[in-house]
Amino acid sequence: MSRRSGILEFAVLGLLRESPMHGYELRKRLNTSLGIFRAFSYGTLYPCLKTLVGNGWLIEEPGSAPEDALAASLAGRRAKIVYRLTAEGKEHFEELLSHTGPDAWEDEHFAARFAFFGQTEREVRMRVLEGRRSRLEERLEKMRASLARTRERLDDYTLELQRHGMESVEREVRWLNELIESERAGRDQRRSGSGSPAEQEGTSGEADGLPRHRDVASSGGTPPGHPGPPDPSADTTK
Repeated sequence: MSRRSGILEFAVLGLLRESPMHGYELRKRLNTSLGIFRAFSYGTLYPCLKTLVGNGWLIEEPGSAPEDALAASLAGRRAKIVYRLTAEGKEHFEELLSHTGPDAWEDEHFAARFAFFGQTEREVRMRVLEGRRSRLEERLEKMRASLARTRERLDDYTLELQRHGMESVEREVRWLNELIESERAGRDQRRSGSGSPAEQEGTSGEADGLPRHRDVASSGGTPPGHPGPPDPSADTTK
């Protein structure tokens, strides 16, 4: 499985965990909510859905909503197929959510992982955020070293482009620092609380103390007011 298809499968399972959807609705959510999938097509989505059905993680059901029946009759086609997450699919998605290896820190995969942080345990969120920050700090160090070596040979426009790339990475590092400190503050607050169930909650969903923007997956993939992951092409050392 390619890294790109693995990210797509993860995102599809995550969206279907929220509610069953037909293919058109899934594609729309992937395009509008998770920006990293804006360029993909039905030719990419449906083989992915077929694979997930074959693995037993999804089941296909005939669309039964009135609007589906009306659309089908007007178009002269049968009702759309609705995809529903199975118990095995939910378990598999939860396993994917618990993964914190290097793949979770890369540009595209991190954006998809962050979109589902509301369903992720606090300790896993912390490991992913810290891993992402470490990866970007390494990238930033290489970019600075490259700029120092080549500064005298660059024209003004190329120099500005490299500076722009560095500033994008620096902004994301600052954003990650804020998120990590908020997660830590929420954890410390929970530990020092009175022990009530509401104060002890924090294994998934809401994070105490974190400036959480709800339903990130349905609002654009990154919280409002924060920069998204930088374009990988900004790393001039590749």
